Amino acid sequence: MLENEYNTVMKRGINAQSVVSQGMAGVSLSTPFPSGNNLADQLKTVAQLIGARSSLGAKRQVFMVTLGGFDLHDYLDTRHAPLLQKVDEAMTAFYKATVELGVANQVTSFTASDFGRTLTSNGDGSDHGWGSMHFVVGGAVNGRNFYGKPPVLAHNGPDDVGQGRLLPAISVDQYAATMASWFGVSAADMVSVLPFIGNYPVASRNLGFI
Repeated sequence: MLENEYNTVMKRGINAQSVVSQGMAGVSLSTPFPSGNNLADQLKTVAQLIGARSSLGAKRQVFMVTLGGFDLHDYLDTRHAPLLQKVDEAMTAFYKATVELGVANQVTSFTASDFGRTLTSNGDGSDHGWGSMHFVVGGAVNGRNFYGKPPVLAHNGPDDVGQGRLLPAISVDQYAATMASWFGVSAADMVSVLPFIGNYPVASRNLGFI
């Protein structure tokens, strides 16, 4: 039984890959993506999948791409800037690709992370923190703005909850609820999607960046 189910799953995967490949083959992008950038490679594939949405019969899609290496307990001074450069170049190319495809207003990209970093150094890097900052990019985004309260970047400052960990001014729930609202989740359904959003006043559940 297990062998038969394995064969069924494999066959389904092979068939799906064939359909996706055929759809992507009809998508031609002139937007250049940086080479040697794994995040850019992933986002280029996402752009091609978006371009093939009609032939694939897709309407609303959510894609997750990843870039590791930010857990910089060591070598923070030499590794952090190149990582951010990869994010910059990849997200810029992806946005330009959505413009080329004519869907910039229908596509929103955002960053997410498990945790921030401490303000204090461990001697070669920084350790696990709390608060962090993120980017949201897209034609529908009310961009070129800073949303939330900028923290006081000072060890033992008013926003330091201990060991250089910043207390976030905005919750993950508010961040997600703002994008979920744009994605079409109604106010009535928001608590079902994000159970903790009920802990925040209605006026602060949508941060207004999109």
